[in-house]
Amino acid sequence: MMVMPTGTNHILLVLLLCWVACSRQELAPVQLRLGGPRGPAGEGRLEVLYQGRWGTVCDDGFDFHAATVACRQLGYTAAITWTHSATYGQGEGPIWLDNVRCGGSEGSLAECVHNGWGISDCHHGEDAGVVCSGQRLPGNSPPATTSGHLGEQVLGLTLEEVRLKPILARAKLSMPVMEGAVEVKHNGRWRQVCDASWTRNNSRVVCGMLGFPREKHINTSFYRKLWNRKLKDPNSSLKTFIQKNSFWVHKVRCQGSEPHLARCPVQMAPPAPRQHACPHGMHAIVSCLPGPAVQKGKGKNKTAPGKVLPVRLRAGTHAGEGRVEVLLHGQWGTVCDKQWDLAAASVVCRQLGYGTAKQALVGARMGQGLGPIHMSNVQCTGHERSLGECRFQDAEQSGCRHEADAAVRCHMPYMDFKSQVRLAGGRNPEEGVVEVLVPVQGRLQWGAVCGAQWGLNEAMVVCRQLGLGFASHALQETWYWAGSPDATQVVMSGVRCAGTELALQQCQRHGPVHCPSGGGRFSAGVTCTAHAPDLVMNAQLVQETAYLEDRPLGLLYCAHEERCLSRSADTMQWPYGHRRLLRFSSQIHNLGRADFRPRMGRHAWTWHQCHRHFHSIEVFTHYDLLTLNGSKVAEGHKASFCLEDTNCPEGLQRRFACANFGEQGVSVGCWDTYRHDIDCQWIDITDVPPGSYTFQVVVNPKHEVAESDFSNNVMRCQCKYDGQRVWMHGCHTSDAYGADVVSDLERRERLANNLV
Repeated sequence: MMVMPTGTNHILLVLLLCWVACSRQELAPVQLRLGGPRGPAGEGRLEVLYQGRWGTVCDDGFDFHAATVACRQLGYTAAITWTHSATYGQGEGPIWLDNVRCGGSEGSLAECVHNGWGISDCHHGEDAGVVCSGQRLPGNSPPATTSGHLGEQVLGLTLEEVRLKPILARAKLSMPVMEGAVEVKHNGRWRQVCDASWTRNNSRVVCGMLGFPREKHINTSFYRKLWNRKLKDPNSSLKTFIQKNSFWVHKVRCQGSEPHLARCPVQMAPPAPRQHACPHGMHAIVSCLPGPAVQKGKGKNKTAPGKVLPVRLRAGTHAGEGRVEVLLHGQWGTVCDKQWDLAAASVVCRQLGYGTAKQALVGARMGQGLGPIHMSNVQCTGHERSLGECRFQDAEQSGCRHEADAAVRCHMPYMDFKSQVRLAGGRNPEEGVVEVLVPVQGRLQWGAVCGAQWGLNEAMVVCRQLGLGFASHALQETWYWAGSPDATQVVMSGVRCAGTELALQQCQRHGPVHCPSGGGRFSAGVTCTAHAPDLVMNAQLVQETAYLEDRPLGLLYCAHEERCLSRSADTMQWPYGHRRLLRFSSQIHNLGRADFRPRMGRHAWTWHQCHRHFHSIEVFTHYDLLTLNGSKVAEGHKASFCLEDTNCPEGLQRRFACANFGEQGVSVGCWDTYRHDIDCQWIDITDVPPGSYTFQVVVNPKHEVAESDFSNNVMRCQCKYDGQRVWMHGCHTSDAYGADVVSDLERRERLANNLV
């Protein structure tokens, strides 16, 4: 038998002990937490504590089984879903885990197969997230979190929901309910709040949670009379209930700036064991003031009057949410998410006439803006009337980029609009024939909507009303979808929506129903989608690249065939002569949250032999030259012969290219550039006399493809032409400037040209 030297034995023993210790460290349960923007409990970016440092998990290979293990380790009963591509914002520090493979029964994420700690080829744009069920496993305390989720434990209790129980007849008939007794849900049971120490600050917080911007002073003497009368009624059980402390919330002390009642100090019961929770009081009464969305029945964001800084929301899937934009120095711009929190988000929501903020979103969760970033490091107390009253820094000094645009989700009043419309016959809940509940001869009846003149604006309202996001298609014929048997009658026709309404019933429509097609297969239908693209023209590039060219007719045969020249070109003696062209480059960004794809499949694309390419959309942009009175003097159009990702920002890959009959489209965050030197990238101004004009570009003019926001599809410039040269200035998208700046630009141009 061979005996090994003592030194070798010692080395082997050390290696063996090291291997055992490392193995135990590998298999030891690691600590998890959820990071990212504030939102519902159990939802966020998955973060892992390893070797004393918090890091993230790459989404490569991550699946529902891994999410299940993570949610159980976090203390939740199950996983609802998982997210990829840094849905909850990009994390910081190391990416600890990559290619995680779980069976679903593991007790810790560390027990799953993975590449090894810190071994990854990912970047933080691939951080994984999870959405866990709200039910917690018995004996589990809330997990560590970097986002301060609402509904968290405060002073040892959890307040889940708040509602107003209407007492008066007028309050019971109103929708939404704006006045009544405060009821709080605690541990699954509704309790009433004692009014003994109730303050107006408490009312402000309750109204904010219910979707209202402000509270209203109320005289409770009449309510006190009703309360006393009920106590004296021998048939009433109120007297029995109020003796139980489990009926009451003893005391709430809010400062008025809290976004949620769970953030206020709350006492469920008095300090003395046998003391009555509300000995001489009654239930607290709250009355709320509605915002513009309730008062006018429109979902359009209104700004407060006066000197406050105007604010608006863009690209949100639902009413009351979106990317935050402010109007500063006459131009709309975004807000950087540095120090963005619920206090600042709530100021925005209240300013727009909504309640407090449900979530303060970071990392461009509602898409990236285009243009200036006006504010950074915003710090609010929660009592400000406008975001402009908060402390903030100039974003130029903070080095922010649009990848860090801030967004909000606001509390909205419950309007019960969802119960007044439904979709029937579709292959999934997001599509089908539109059926509405309206009064017919004095009673509510379900019926169909006439498909005549039905368009994307109307479809957008239906999808928003149902909480399904945006409309991807508006259908005037639905012969392949069978509607409900009880809704065959057409009860609504001639529907015309601005697109901002909260319900189809708020849109204009015929008085008596008039539907010559008779409904049936000609009933209106929709297809909804949670996310949509949003195309915006780069106005600055147009201004910088515009010039004139006198182009010989011999080089314009293909352009003439595609109708890119004025009609006077038809009567010229080809190929002799030339046309004067106003050329420019256009760069069209997709700022939405879904890829922009042609409506038609490639089987329906049109082949153009002259240029030897396919047109996926017959008219992608309209180019017009208008007089200052709005009359058209010249026009052009650009067929989308090639929708592709010309460029993408760092970290995003180009996915659409036209080469080799490839897929066409514009990816989220990318842009498609049409250079000034390609055919049809012009307006033919051969017949235009010298003067001052408005140059206009409209993207997706026929709304062939649905977008989250059509208000930014128009770009305008002031244009001066002296017969030999052209000057382009003041280029902006239609929603880039405040109305006063635009009207001032137009007024100065009109005065300069004696147009009053």
